[in-house]
Amino acid sequence: MDWSKLPDLAAVALLTCAFASVAHKGRSAVSGLWLTGWLLIDLHFAAFVFELQNQFIENLLTFVGYASLVWAGLIFTWACIPYREQLSSRVMLFTLIGANSLYIAVFVAAPSGSWMFVPTAALIGAGPLLIAVFTSRKFFHPLRFAIVSIYCGLSAFLLVFQYRPNGPDLALNAVLFTVYLSCCIHFWSTYKRTTTGTLITIAGFFTWAFVFAVGPAIELLYPSVHVESEVWNLPKYVVAVGMILLQLENQIEHNKHLALHDELTGLPNRRLFEDRLDGALERARRCGAQTALLLVDLDHFKQVNDTVGHHIGDLLLKRVGQIFSARVRRSDTVARTGGDEFSIILESPTSREIAGLVGESLMQLLEEPFEFEGHSVRIGGSVGIAVFPEDATDAATLRIAADRRMYGDKYAGRTGEPQIPEPRIQPRSVPLPDSEREAAAR
Repeated sequence: MDWSKLPDLAAVALLTCAFASVAHKGRSAVSGLWLTGWLLIDLHFAAFVFELQNQFIENLLTFVGYASLVWAGLIFTWACIPYREQLSSRVMLFTLIGANSLYIAVFVAAPSGSWMFVPTAALIGAGPLLIAVFTSRKFFHPLRFAIVSIYCGLSAFLLVFQYRPNGPDLALNAVLFTVYLSCCIHFWSTYKRTTTGTLITIAGFFTWAFVFAVGPAIELLYPSVHVESEVWNLPKYVVAVGMILLQLENQIEHNKHLALHDELTGLPNRRLFEDRLDGALERARRCGAQTALLLVDLDHFKQVNDTVGHHIGDLLLKRVGQIFSARVRRSDTVARTGGDEFSIILESPTSREIAGLVGESLMQLLEEPFEFEGHSVRIGGSVGIAVFPEDATDAATLRIAADRRMYGDKYAGRTGEPQIPEPRIQPRSVPLPDSEREAAAR
């Protein structure tokens, strides 16, 4: 047993446990893949701890040690790919795992100069290239092109250098360099933000990749210089710390999002809606423009929950939020401000006529039947529209005006006379504008 490897194994195992603890509080597909990668790194260190006299077992452990390091890098890379759910992406992953593993197996078991190095080196580039060619008509992404280019370049390098003096060792380092340089490129492409976790992780992967280039260069050019193995392992710890920070940053961002958005629909909640309404009115006030507020209440929503279940009711709310968001401009706001109530801010340029057309189109959309898991759901809705500054000069009064018209619309059926003389929600202690207060005093 090589006791000098135990401190590295213990350090990586502790960092893996820390990462697992952080990831457990904010589980996601990416965090699961990252954790799988770090378990493979643990396996890499564990495989080199043992020193046995049996040649077969020794070769097997060597293969596991190098292969697990390559597998971890490929999984880290795949976790960053935005299109990883594509079938071709999965085929690409398994092709790269198979081609690299086969090359490592030849490196471990075949004698130096064996003919087997040629087909396995060619497969590393040919496999990704063939997948990209056959799927190019249906799918193309710059990262797909980057992967194919990187591994075709690696294949050419292996074919040229693997039969030279110290060629197999140089080739293995080239494989590891390519795998972790690809990690660096994909992290940089995916996490385009200047946070501490992102910068540390990208720098760690960059340094990790160049360990496999700088190490052989020092051995070749400065054979008398001795560098402790722990130095070459430092980038692994840097990447682990960076990923832990990334998880924490993602959890903080998620918590901020939940504080301002409805968890079910993903739309702004009442708190964010009120903030955006205040901002919209302030902008309209400065420009002398109009802003419209639409309050939409779904009809018969309680009956949907009672007859087909709350699960279908949740799906209905999500669908309504989606069609409302698709109907308005990107500069407008659609918020879920109640159980079955949605609020919409139409910013300038707008008018009462435009708001009326939008409201009517939303009502028509709600009249259409919704299909969910074999259930056909028909609801409908009521809308109330208030326009700043014609109907009110502040946010609170504007909401009350829209609320009154929405309940009048609901109880009148939008075509008849109102069945109730006053709205169900009465304004309380809402300050009147100065002009109205003076008129009331006179």
